[in-house]
Amino acid sequence: MGADRRRDGHGRVLGLFALLGCGVVLLSACGSMPVTGDVKAVDASQPGDSQVQVYAVAPRDNATPNEVVDGFLESMTSDDPRFRTTRRYLTKKAADTWKPNAFTTVLTKAPNRSDRPLRDSDRNLDEVTYTLTGEKVATVDAQSAYQPLAPTDYNQTLHLVKENGPDGKEWRIDLVPDGLLLGQSDFKRLYRSVNKYYFATGRPEVQSTLVADPVYLRSRTDPVTGMDTVTQSVRSLLAGPTSWLRPVVESRFPAGTALKKGVTSLAPDDRNVLKVPLDKKADGVGQRSCRMMASQILYTLRDLTSARVEQVELQRSDGSPLCLLGADQAEEFAPDGSSSGPDSQYFIDAKGHVERIPGSTKGSGVPELVAGPLGDGPVRMGTVGVARDEQSAAAVSRDGASLYVSSIVSDGELPAASVTSGGHEAKNRLSTPSWDGRGDLWVADRDPDNTRLLRLAGGTGKPQEVAVPDLDGGRIEALRMSADGVRIALLVHQDDRTTLKIGRIERRGPATEQRVSVVDLRQAAPQLTDVTAMSWSGRSRLVVVGKEQGGVQQVRYVQADGSTSASGVLPGVNQVSSVAAADDEQLPLMAATSGDGIVKLSPGDNWQTVVKEGSSLVYPG
Repeated sequence: MGADRRRDGHGRVLGLFALLGCGVVLLSACGSMPVTGDVKAVDASQPGDSQVQVYAVAPRDNATPNEVVDGFLESMTSDDPRFRTTRRYLTKKAADTWKPNAFTTVLTKAPNRSDRPLRDSDRNLDEVTYTLTGEKVATVDAQSAYQPLAPTDYNQTLHLVKENGPDGKEWRIDLVPDGLLLGQSDFKRLYRSVNKYYFATGRPEVQSTLVADPVYLRSRTDPVTGMDTVTQSVRSLLAGPTSWLRPVVESRFPAGTALKKGVTSLAPDDRNVLKVPLDKKADGVGQRSCRMMASQILYTLRDLTSARVEQVELQRSDGSPLCLLGADQAEEFAPDGSSSGPDSQYFIDAKGHVERIPGSTKGSGVPELVAGPLGDGPVRMGTVGVARDEQSAAAVSRDGASLYVSSIVSDGELPAASVTSGGHEAKNRLSTPSWDGRGDLWVADRDPDNTRLLRLAGGTGKPQEVAVPDLDGGRIEALRMSADGVRIALLVHQDDRTTLKIGRIERRGPATEQRVSVVDLRQAAPQLTDVTAMSWSGRSRLVVVGKEQGGVQQVRYVQADGSTSASGVLPGVNQVSSVAAADDEQLPLMAATSGDGIVKLSPGDNWQTVVKEGSSLVYPG
């Protein structure tokens, strides 16, 4: 089959062609495979549909150095099996040593190369060097972990020489950096975000909960391994957690466990049972551990396959069943710690009392005061955080000076303040409190003379100061705990801007004398120069309110690893002061505004007013 070849405005020869049709992953959803239609030339730098299959074209005879460089760059954006065609642009030695899966560099656009006008004198050259430039915004390492970057200049060189070929000397690349170099649109076309799941460490086995570990895998068949996306996901899961999350999670698969040799495709059968053949490392695993292993696979694949996986059967190396686990049985290890999820939303009314909106599925119940002193007590509250079991809550007084913890299901007197701040203004006092999945309460004291992050184990007792060594002089303005209790989202103010960062929570020592710290902070929304509000929205996603450089306020989703969510920017809403989302992504997104009160956004709908007067809207957590 031939390929149309054309030149873009920079003289680059586009030597790729694409077949439009049903992708491998979506094959089961297609009525039939198309057998007619035109072959289309595709500019690899344009936004692409993940169903577009892009093929590489080998270098033509007597290709110029320009054509060799352009062909190599374009070929990297293709679905070239094992990059065999891509390697034909390299010398034999370079083709043998080049490692395309070492890492991926993501640029804002396809890379530019230095321009070399073709001259007659070039025929006498034996070598030539090209410079590749662009704006680097992210990398994906060998573990498939995404790392966002503040936009920086990218500059790399390719060296070409003339190599003897069957029909004489041909220009080929002999010095090439490992890895792939892709523009953002090609990266989004070729890769998809997948959450792997591991168990949080330091918890009793009966309280085991799964933690999402996001990675980026090929949307269809991986050129290097030949595996489909489902098999890639299982293989990546077996390989273990990414370096950032590894200190706080563990896998129930024995170390070194892998898929049985030769497995490149996994798919559920007609009963929606996925059979996973493992190697000898897993042969002696007990039933409890095997069920936990199966739950890791079930949750990893839950949002991935078009045909729902209802059961996972793990198999020994000889093909015999090791264990079988159904999706309903895996709820025991639900990543949010509860299969039922929250029942209500909570907010502060105009009188400074805590109210609840019953009926989380719609967020439209009639608001009612909570029981106890936070509902009708003498102190006017300004912000609130509700425990995930919805039995108690923590509220900060309207002046920001005092934190109170009380039951919201039974009456009683308002207890003494659990935490007080010495800041001179409300904005320099206590933040909105947040509860993690372990039942611990967290709050930040923003007093410039005594900034600190505090944790109350079980929501009671003496506050413990939590070390955050990576703040580098920044101040925590707001925080939200993840349901799994091993990650914290922070709004950090530094150098006249507030940015969103994600930290890993590490615990040392016995529960009674546990030392807790937040380490390895990483940017989660580098494209936003000023973030004013955020909330966890699902197991590895956040909703944020902020501005890009020179832009206006927007509400958008970002992934916990800093990549941009496929959901993108949400419908606009004015003057948002706080935002709240649930671990269940099907529940409505809520926001408190200075103009329209409390509003909600249900999936597929527009913003609607829920309560005209209210603030500090939260879901439990």
